Amino acid sequence: MKNNKAIKLIICIFICALILMGCSNRDSEYVLNQKDSIVIDIWHYYNGPLKVLFDEKIKEFNETVGYEKGIIVEAFSQGNINDLERKVMESINKKIGAEKPPNMFTAYGDTAYEIDKLGLLVDLDQYLTEDEKSEYIVSYIQEGYFDDTGGLKIFPIAKATEIMMLNKTDWDKFASETGADLEDLKTWEGVARTAKKYYEWTNSKYNDINKGKSFFGRDAIANYIIVGAKQLGVEIFNVENGICTLNLDEKVMYRLWENFYIPYINGYYNSVGKFRTDDIRTGEIIALVGSTSGIGYFPERVIINDEIEYDIESIVLPLPNFENTPAHAVQQGAGMAVLKSDKASEYASVEFLKWFTGKETNIEFSIKTGYLPVKKESNKLDVILGYIHKDIDDRTMVQLKKFLPVVTEQLKTYELHTNRPFKNGADARAVLTEHLIQRCKEDRNKVLDLIDNGYTREEVIAEFDNYDNFYNWFTDLKRELEKAIN
Repeated sequence: MKNNKAIKLIICIFICALILMGCSNRDSEYVLNQKDSIVIDIWHYYNGPLKVLFDEKIKEFNETVGYEKGIIVEAFSQGNINDLERKVMESINKKIGAEKPPNMFTAYGDTAYEIDKLGLLVDLDQYLTEDEKSEYIVSYIQEGYFDDTGGLKIFPIAKATEIMMLNKTDWDKFASETGADLEDLKTWEGVARTAKKYYEWTNSKYNDINKGKSFFGRDAIANYIIVGAKQLGVEIFNVENGICTLNLDEKVMYRLWENFYIPYINGYYNSVGKFRTDDIRTGEIIALVGSTSGIGYFPERVIINDEIEYDIESIVLPLPNFENTPAHAVQQGAGMAVLKSDKASEYASVEFLKWFTGKETNIEFSIKTGYLPVKKESNKLDVILGYIHKDIDDRTMVQLKKFLPVVTEQLKTYELHTNRPFKNGADARAVLTEHLIQRCKEDRNKVLDLIDNGYTREEVIAEFDNYDNFYNWFTDLKRELEKAIN
C-alpha cells in the first residue's frame, strides 16, 4: 500500500513537472536572458515628432521589459515610405552596397505581399495564442492575412481612418446667413449641395458669378473611389489568392463622378497645396476629408495674404457616406512585418510588438500622433481619456476632445474597409490616386479659360457636365487600371 502511494506521488510530481515545462517552453525554447541579449533592428518611415515619440517608446522598452528579457531594440528611419520600401527590397535582394536586412519593418499590404511571395516573411501565428489575437480589433488582424490559407504576416501597431474637419469660424458665418446645416455634411450628395451654396454665397459678396470660393477638398482620392464604391455595394478590386479581378461598375462610377468631378469643375471643390490642411490654412477651402493621422496639422489660423489673417476654430465630423448606403470608412496605416531569421530573434521581435500594442503604450503613441490604438479595449473613449497624460499641450488636448468622441463612435458604427493586397496593387492604387484629380484640375482650368474668353458659365459647364464626357473618362480609367494590374 505504501509503495502504491509512493508511486502515485512520483507520477503526480512528474506530471506537474511536465506541465510546468510546457508552460515555460515558449520562453525557454528561445533562450532569452540578460547575459546574452538579442538585438532587434527595426526599419521605419517615421520622421519628425512621430520618430521622436517612437524612439522614446523603444527606450522605455529597452529599460524595462527588454532589459528583463534580454531584448535590445534599435530603430532606424529610412526616409519616407517609398525610400523604406526601396531599401528593404535592396537589402533582401542583396544588392551591392545595401545594408543587412532588418528583423522587422513597417509595411503596407502590397509591399509585404511581394516579399511574402519570396518566402521571407514570418508567420506570426506561431508566436501568438488565439486569446492574444482576440484582444485586437478583428479587421486589424484580418488585414495581416493575405489569403485564406496563409498565416498572419503583418502585425497591427497603429491604425488610421478618415474623418471630415471644418473651419468652424467661417462655417458659422456662412450658416448664419444661409441656414446651412451640419446634418447635410453626412452624405456626399449633401456635401456637394452645401459646396454649391457656399460658392454662391461667396459670389454674392463679390457680386461676380465667377468669384465664388471653394468649400471642400479631399486627400487620398483613391480612398474616395475605393470606399465610395464599397458604400455603393461594389468591390473595385476583387482579390483572391493574390489575383485581382477589376470590377468597375459604370453606374457606381458615374455616381462617384457626379459627386466629385462636377462640383470640382464648378469651383465648389478645390485642391491647391500638397495636403488639404494647407488649403484650409490659405483660405482656399473651409472643409476637408483626410486621415485621422493628419489631425495635428489642422491650422489654428487662416493666412490669406500679408494683410489678411485670422484665428479659426475647428469641428470634427464623421466621414460622409452616399445617401441610403451602409456606412464604410477606410482602414489604413502600416503594420510591422517580421523577416525570417532565427527563432529567438523572431520571438523577440513579436515580444516587442506585443509590448508596444499594450494598452497604455499604444494609447499614448496613438493619441499623440492621430492614429488609433489596435486593441478593442484600447479604443473605448473612457479608457483612452483615462490614459491622457499631463504632458500633452493644451492645443492637442482641445483637438483630442473634439476628435476622440467622433472617431470612436465611427469605429463602432462604420464598417472599416481595406482591400486585400495583390501583385501590382500599389501601381493600381496610384492610377486611382491621380487619374480623377488630374482630370478635375485640367477641366477646371479649361472652364476658367473659356469663361475668360467670353463664354457664359452655363455654356461652358454644359460642355463638361454630360454623360459622354464621363464615359470617356471611365473607359480611359478602366484601360489604365487594367494595364497597371496586368
